[in-house]
Amino acid sequence: MAAKARRRLRSSTVVLGGMGVLATALTSCGSEPDKRCVDPNSYDVSRGYKVVDSKACGKGGSSSGGSGGSSSSGRWYYDGNKSGGFSDRGTFSKSQAVDRGGFGCSGSGSGGG
Repeated sequence: MAAKARRRLRSSTVVLGGMGVLATALTSCGSEPDKRCVDPNSYDVSRGYKVVDSKACGKGGSSSGGSGGSSSSGRWYYDGNKSGGFSDRGTFSKSQAVDRGGFGCSGSGSGGG
């Protein structure tokens, strides 16, 4: 009977350890949400925004709100799905992208720019 109790204890330890690893993986978050540089004037209802070279968004890009700079032709578009050179279902707001990412990440990003 002692062997059976020890085996059960070992199984519980493995399960609890695995739960800890899973919890850590789910609560950790990256410093940056996924982003792509898009042309904000190129929106197509069926495809989204046209993805352009990241140089068009300049250094760091504009992070939230605003119209982007008049000197650059692109804006950072966060958490969008990319398909065939277009991106949709994302947001121009970095803070909204971080909030949507969930798992406790909402306080980690700054709007910095």
